[in-house]
Amino acid sequence: MIDFRTPSAGLSGDDQRRLWLAAPIAVLLLLAGGMFLPTVWSSARAFPAPSSSPSGPVPPSVSAGSAAEGPVAPPSAPVPVVRDRLSLPGRVPSRGSGRFDYAPGRSKILGTAGAVRRFRVAVERGSGESPAAFAADVEAVLGDRRGWIGSGRLRLQRVAGPEAAAFTVYLATRDTAGRMCADGGVAIAVGGRPYTSCRTAGRAVINLDRWRLSARPYVAARVPLTVYRQYVVNHEVGHELGRHHEGCPRRGGPAPVMVQQTLTLRGCVPYAWPYRGGRLWQGPPV
Repeated sequence: MIDFRTPSAGLSGDDQRRLWLAAPIAVLLLLAGGMFLPTVWSSARAFPAPSSSPSGPVPPSVSAGSAAEGPVAPPSAPVPVVRDRLSLPGRVPSRGSGRFDYAPGRSKILGTAGAVRRFRVAVERGSGESPAAFAADVEAVLGDRRGWIGSGRLRLQRVAGPEAAAFTVYLATRDTAGRMCADGGVAIAVGGRPYTSCRTAGRAVINLDRWRLSARPYVAARVPLTVYRQYVVNHEVGHELGRHHEGCPRRGGPAPVMVQQTLTLRGCVPYAWPYRGGRLWQGPPV
């Protein structure tokens, strides 16, 4: 260590002169060596300290519930909300306002031939769900060739709330779904709590709990929530189209869509569509 204090009086004159000549050289060497210090520091730090004025975009925050689902994608590749999930995280409202918002506008006509049946789509206020998003999901299901239009004798079209329609597909909170179904003479409680969805005259009522959480047979079989949603829309609209409950035609085979798959698969495996391989997939009446 070099001491830059006043040289000791005990040193000779020649020693003092040599010390004073050496001191500036030592300072220059230290300053030159210091030029390399920032490089060493930055390469040694794997995670730079956060800046109060970031130059790039700030990634969205992650809740404790979603953190357990897996790594967070960068902002350029948003994490899918439903795809591949068995159910959605977070609290599901059990009660809404009892009032519904209808999705605006009209869809194209779904199907190629047959009479056109028009329907509306409505979402309960306070459910936290978007009427437009729910309408898009319902249209995608009812417009699929594996769906009820696969008969070639039926066409469907979504219309706006004020327009006349043959039926309405509702997305309702658990308690409201229970009341709506009971008003139509259908009990949907399991263990004292409204559990399933239902159809009453002119109404296909989808229980928000099932829309977000799926059902036990599907979760146990590790079938994605998107598939359950396809099933429940097809099942309840199937009732509106005059179909009744069915059983499993072959153990281990796909379940007809009119099996009460929300409660039991009756020995079949989950299947969400009325048609399979171009033909109506049916089971025995129950």
